[in-house]
Amino acid sequence: MAVLEMRAPLHEAHRDNHTHRDVNGGWLRPAVFGAMDGLVSNLALMTGVAGAASSGTVVLAGLAGLAAGAFSMAAGEYTSVASQRELVEAELDVERRQLARHPQAEEAELAALYEARGVDAGTAREVARQLSRDPEQALEIHVREELGVDPGDLPSPTVAAVSSFGSFALGALLPVLPYLLGATALWPAVVLALVGLFLCGAVVAKVTARTWWFSGLRQLVLGGAAAGLTYLLGTLIGTAVG
Repeated sequence: MAVLEMRAPLHEAHRDNHTHRDVNGGWLRPAVFGAMDGLVSNLALMTGVAGAASSGTVVLAGLAGLAAGAFSMAAGEYTSVASQRELVEAELDVERRQLARHPQAEEAELAALYEARGVDAGTAREVARQLSRDPEQALEIHVREELGVDPGDLPSPTVAAVSSFGSFALGALLPVLPYLLGATALWPAVVLALVGLFLCGAVVAKVTARTWWFSGLRQLVLGGAAAGLTYLLGTLIGTAVG
């Protein structure tokens, strides 16, 4: 009987530089989100304050927004990723107990899954039997098929938190930087932040399917609109309070 070889040599396409990037490492989403959030939120905060306050107050607001936002992002990312990881680990324990208590039922379930994908019944049963001989391998396959996750490649809460903190702080620093270098007007901060938004979007496009100019313009428009609306709101509130 022919048996599927689960660890066969790489296909020709894979030998010919056909590799995939890490999509489960837990760093890309918080890094991108952190940088965009840092740029947009701090620019919006500073423009809102600039509509009704002095340059010194704008700098103070920008630095406070940087610190508060970076720590908040890091704490939030760590907690959310850790909670998600703990949920997956709890489900791993459930599946591990099922494999220990009902090995034949789990083997039959695996065979039925391969049959549903077009493998003939005899081959599917033999493949399931061979894979089920190693409990850890069986656990990994069941979890991948039933939960859609790789138990050996779960996202790291620490990586997510550090990525989020660093990228937010870097993004939030850009609109503050001109003031720290001696600027007294808002426009240099706005220009630098908008350039940063465009470049950040363009860089993100390198790891996605979007073109660099589309991704850059999208971030530029969204960030600019947020800053403009906040500036207008700050001006209106400042006029009303004044």
